[in-house]
Amino acid sequence: MKNDFENISIFQLNENNSRKKIDEHKEEVIKYNNIPLAQRLKPLTLEEYVGQEHILSKDKLLYRAVKGDRLTSLILYGPPGTGKTSLAQVIANTTKSNFIELNAVTSGLKELREVIDIAINNLRMKAEKTIVFIDEIHRFNKSQQDALLPHVEKGNIILIGATTENPFFEVNKALLSRSMIFKLEPLMESHIRKIIHRALCDKEQGYGNTNINLSDEALAFIYENSNGDARRALNALELAVLTTDKDLQGVITIDLKIMEQCMQKRHITYDKAGDSHYDVISAFIKSMRGSDADAAIHYLARMLYAGEDPEFIARRIVIAASEDVGNADPYAILIATAALNAVKTLGMPEARIPLAQAVTYISTAPKSNASYLAINKALDDVEKIETGQVPPHLRDKSYNGATSLGSGINYKYPHDYEGNYVKQQYMPEELLNVVYYNPQGLGYEKRIKERISNIKGK
Repeated sequence: MKNDFENISIFQLNENNSRKKIDEHKEEVIKYNNIPLAQRLKPLTLEEYVGQEHILSKDKLLYRAVKGDRLTSLILYGPPGTGKTSLAQVIANTTKSNFIELNAVTSGLKELREVIDIAINNLRMKAEKTIVFIDEIHRFNKSQQDALLPHVEKGNIILIGATTENPFFEVNKALLSRSMIFKLEPLMESHIRKIIHRALCDKEQGYGNTNINLSDEALAFIYENSNGDARRALNALELAVLTTDKDLQGVITIDLKIMEQCMQKRHITYDKAGDSHYDVISAFIKSMRGSDADAAIHYLARMLYAGEDPEFIARRIVIAASEDVGNADPYAILIATAALNAVKTLGMPEARIPLAQAVTYISTAPKSNASYLAINKALDDVEKIETGQVPPHLRDKSYNGATSLGSGINYKYPHDYEGNYVKQQYMPEELLNVVYYNPQGLGYEKRIKERISNIKGK
C-alpha cells in the first residue's frame, strides 16, 4: 500500500462497522508513520472535527442530516485547509454509505462512469448508498459535470463536491439546483490553537510521546501566517519538530526564530488588535489621500504579509474612494467596489492583485472631499437645527386627497424644459441659503462645478 491516505479511497461501511473502519484507519497511521502530520490528524468523527460551527453545530441542518444518515448531494466551498476533504471523510465514517473518492484533476469521464456503475450495483444488489466525493469539482468540464446530473437526480449516488472556487461560477447550474451548498470559512485562532494542541498531545497520531516546548510567540506566529489554513499550520509545526534537535534534557524547543524559518516568513511587528494595526492602516489611508502610490503600496504589502484580512483592507479602499476622491474621479468608487468583490471571490494570494490596482488608482486620482463634507454638514444640521418642512410642490400626490392638501401642486417637471432644467425651490424655507456641496474644481468635479455655476446663473 502506498504511503498516502488519498489512495485509501473506498470505505465499505454498514451499521455495525463504522467504529471498526476508524480503528483500521488509526492502524494505518501507525504502520505508515512517514505519513505527514496533517494527514495523520485528519478527524474521523464529527466530534473530532474542528471549526465550521456555522454549519456543524448540533442544531444545524448539515449536522442533523449526517447524524441521521439523511444526506443529500452537497457542495463544500471554501479556501484550502478549511476541512472540506476531512468533512467528507467524517461523513463517510458517520453514515452507512460506501465512500468513493475521486480527484477532478486526475480522473476523467471513464473513471467517473466506472464509479457510477459501482454505485448503481451496490444500490441494486445490496441496497447500499454510495457517497461519491469529488475533490476540486470545479475542474470537471461541462460534459463530466453533465454525466453526474442524472445519477444525482435519480439518487443513484450522493455527490459531495469540494471546491476552492465559487460554485455559482464554476459548477453546472442544474447540478447546483440539486445540491445543498455549504461555505466553509477560514479557521479562527481558537481553532488553529486547538488543532496544534491536539498535535502536541496526541500520543497516537501526534507528538504526545515527544517533549516539545512551543513558545507562545511561535504559536501566535503559526496562526498569524497560516491564514486560517489548518494544513499549513500543521506542516509548519511538523517541519519545526523534524528539523530541531533535542537539548540535553531531551526537549525540542521551538521558538519564534525557528518558526520564522519553517514558515519562510519574517516576523514583523503588526498586532491586529494593537497600536501597530491602527498605525499602519492610518498610514495606508493617509498615503492614498496624499497621492503617494508607492507609500500606499508599501503599507498594503505590510498588512498582507502580516496576515491582515484582505476584505478589511478592501473596505478601507472603498471608503477612501468616496471620502478622498469622490466626484473628482467617479470611476474610483467603481474600481474600489470591484476590488472588494474580487477579494471576496478570489481570496489570497490572488486578491493582492486587484487590491494593488485599486490602491494605485485611488492614490493617483484627483482628490476631492466635497461629498464627504457635504453629508457631514447636512447630518449636523439635521441633528442641531430646525430644518423645516418639505416644500408643498415637492410632496407626494399619489394618494387620494393629496391635492386637496396642496401636495404636489405647481411642481415643474425638469424634463419638460430646455436643457432638462427649470428653476424652482427644493430646499425647505429654513435652509434656502444653505450650501452643502462645494465641488473643488479638480478632475471631473471641475465639470460639475461649471454646471452648477451655469445653473445658478439662470
